Amino acid sequence: MSVPVLEMKNISKSYYGTQVLKEINLTVKQGEIHCLVGENGAGKSTLMNILFGMSVISQTGGYEGELVINGDIREFGSPKEAIAAGIGMVHQEFMLLPGFSVTENIKLNREVTKPNFVSKVFGHKLESLDRRKMAQDARTSLDKLGMSIDEWVPVAGLPVGHLQFVEIAREIDKGNLQLLVLDEPTAVLTESEAEQFLEVIQRLANSGISIMFITHRLDEVMAVADTITILKDGELVKSAPRQSFTIAQIAELMVGRKVQTSGRIGVHGKPAKDGGAQKRLLEVRDLKVNMPGERLRGVDLDVFEGEILGIGGLAGHGKIALANGIMGLYPSGGQVRFNMIDLPLNNPKAALDLGLAFVSEDRRGVGLVLEDSIANNIVLTSMQTQEKFLKPGPFKLKDITGIEEHARRAIQQFDIRCTGPDQIVRRLSGGNQQKVCLARAFTQEPKLLFVSEPTRGIDIGAKTRVLELISELNRRFGVTIIITSSELAELRSISDRIAIIYEGKLAGILAPDAPDVAYGLLMAGKSPEEVGVQ
Repeated sequence: MSVPVLEMKNISKSYYGTQVLKEINLTVKQGEIHCLVGENGAGKSTLMNILFGMSVISQTGGYEGELVINGDIREFGSPKEAIAAGIGMVHQEFMLLPGFSVTENIKLNREVTKPNFVSKVFGHKLESLDRRKMAQDARTSLDKLGMSIDEWVPVAGLPVGHLQFVEIAREIDKGNLQLLVLDEPTAVLTESEAEQFLEVIQRLANSGISIMFITHRLDEVMAVADTITILKDGELVKSAPRQSFTIAQIAELMVGRKVQTSGRIGVHGKPAKDGGAQKRLLEVRDLKVNMPGERLRGVDLDVFEGEILGIGGLAGHGKIALANGIMGLYPSGGQVRFNMIDLPLNNPKAALDLGLAFVSEDRRGVGLVLEDSIANNIVLTSMQTQEKFLKPGPFKLKDITGIEEHARRAIQQFDIRCTGPDQIVRRLSGGNQQKVCLARAFTQEPKLLFVSEPTRGIDIGAKTRVLELISELNRRFGVTIIITSSELAELRSISDRIAIIYEGKLAGILAPDAPDVAYGLLMAGKSPEEVGVQ
């Protein structure tokens, strides 16, 4: 039996006390296509960073366990060492130089040179590029991928699908390539390009190159995988041949354990007011949002008064664009009606004036004035848009006493751990910064509150408190809330309904206690009905 190309034995990794990988064991055989699947945050990227020697691993204390390449224990201190060992990686974000040609990108840092008169005198560093040989090498790699593109055409302006194939051509040109890691390679491809891509990686595998294929598209997994490994919360759930799985089983294992919900009743089960139908507070029709990396491509959605609506989905599919677009932070089109009034798009002030508030996913870059005090951060938006906390008179001076009194009440109500209202926000922990953002939104007394990624980057105790505060705003004060999160468990714990966004579209809406498999399928672009799941 041949020695595996890759063995990862008992791999564990922690970031600043938080364990993100727990004793992962994974084996990749020669010439196999090994698909790695899991939700965002499952640990896939960290595992690949360890394999490829990325600096973020060594700079955060390294890892535990053994990395075995062709039977030899290795530990890569840089991507250069991994490449020398025959490992290639095509990242989700393109790593091409747009001003260079296809050949120049393929041969970058491995240029072929030839002697000239000057180099014969002053040394080989002054040799000329052997452009003919470089073009031949590039042509060979492109032909292996079935690409007829001219090898000297500039990369800038090429279709996205072509860029992806150029990335792969660069890797297979390295000669010693034994294992190729592909991180979400089909996310940017059209359907026909994706089909061509799958054919290409099967040809590469047949030539003896092992493929580590990271994807969320379960139909692709079932089409090409020899082995499937599923990660959940940094742990290996199952690793087995493709024949051991169905799409529904992969989806259920990917989403993972059953989550206990808080017992909230879904919106359609709430008693209707005055015997009538539940009031639609927000009506979204064909909403398109041009948010880089999170584009919405036409969403129709109704939000009912008094509910908590969760917005979920995988990274890059557009879930966080909904709030950013409606609040006017990114160019948007379509129709949005709030409380029976047309909401002007691309106009943040209009949204605020109508009673909408927003807690951004980027609390440090967008949500807070880091060098200002807690008190000023809490009242800032209300003071600017609603003229609160201003003394009467022609000059609109700040009501310092009123601001401080309100800030002290908010600090107590939101349990903000600080030295007082005058403390600079930058010096607070992430969880307390998030509480300041919520306190500012609450100060606006909104009718509808958007909250994006409210627990990102904060500890488990602070997460619980932040979710409790969001639920309290809804329950005690009747604020309708749209909460966007990458943590499905969070959405299921407080939401009445959960909408899943896939590739910029609404894939479906589920109850918080819907089966794991239904969530997994929607997040992977499949409806439960397609695979016979009730």
